[in-house]
Amino acid sequence: MPLTLTINTDAWRSHQRSLLADVPGLVPVLKGNGYGFGLDLLAREATALGVGSISVGIAQEVAAVRAGGWTGDVVVLNPWRPFDDAATALLDDPGVIATISRADDLRAVAAEHPTARVIVEIETAMHRHGLDPRNLTAEDFGELTFEGWAVHLPSSGLLVEARRLAATGVSVRPAPVWVSHLSVADYAQFAREFDARMRVGTRLWLGDKAAYHTTATVLDVHPVKRGQELGYHSVKAPKEGHLVIVSGGTAHGVAMAAPTPQRSLRQRGVTAAQGVLDALGRSLSPFTIGGRKRAFAEPPHMHSSMVFVPGATPPAQVGDVVPVTTRMTTVTPDEVRFS
Repeated sequence: MPLTLTINTDAWRSHQRSLLADVPGLVPVLKGNGYGFGLDLLAREATALGVGSISVGIAQEVAAVRAGGWTGDVVVLNPWRPFDDAATALLDDPGVIATISRADDLRAVAAEHPTARVIVEIETAMHRHGLDPRNLTAEDFGELTFEGWAVHLPSSGLLVEARRLAATGVSVRPAPVWVSHLSVADYAQFAREFDARMRVGTRLWLGDKAAYHTTATVLDVHPVKRGQELGYHSVKAPKEGHLVIVSGGTAHGVAMAAPTPQRSLRQRGVTAAQGVLDALGRSLSPFTIGGRKRAFAEPPHMHSSMVFVPGATPPAQVGDVVPVTTRMTTVTPDEVRFS
């Protein structure tokens, strides 16, 4: 009775290989929940792509990708901090490349772990991590193996900023530039000017949305009358209809969402409308039953959800499979199937 992610094998892998051909120096990103596919599965896919290095989000993910069969270099994207014991333990691992984003940290690693391999992150318009390379001296690097500069751009990567920051870095110390979020065309131009690598996660694994889909299984169907109490919280049914119990709940990341910028009137209107539904206890679920997304009867449970469908006719049968819209960076399916 699982929440299932089904992958169209040929289409999914064809997209990966097409992007790899368009992006020389591509570095797959494997982090978090493995973009919904799992880190072990993506480690096997990265191995099949034949790339020389991958990136993970945090030090604790290195073991997970290696358990999945990855034997090449691993770049840890989260910058090293002196209080991160897991990251510190990997500084002497010859297959791991640490990211450094502060001058004090660079000097500390050079002094205490002189054999470490490091990438130094340059501060971009994101202002999340990074430093100004012009504030570094040759002595700051010590005997470290310097693998290059990292330029982590906003999601709408700007070629002009990437070029400016990369030029600043290589003027201080020549090395490869590891960049993110450039378009294929912009990266091609960037790579003509610099020894370039491009980290790619979302576009690589989730770029062909038609190549994968998530489904839930109908576990139970119960008729209810208007005003009838239901669920853990004894909410009242708004009208006659059916409760459809489907696989997929909070343990799977179902219905989880991150805040998004409200850049247009339409987006603001959708948010306002959802707020009204939430206030009425009728939050829209990600489950499609009878051709429409239906409202939650109450908040999702750990491994299942209760969905309300109005009408006297049963909308589904136990064992039916129904589509479910999932946020791939938060979902953890019970099963991943290749078709």
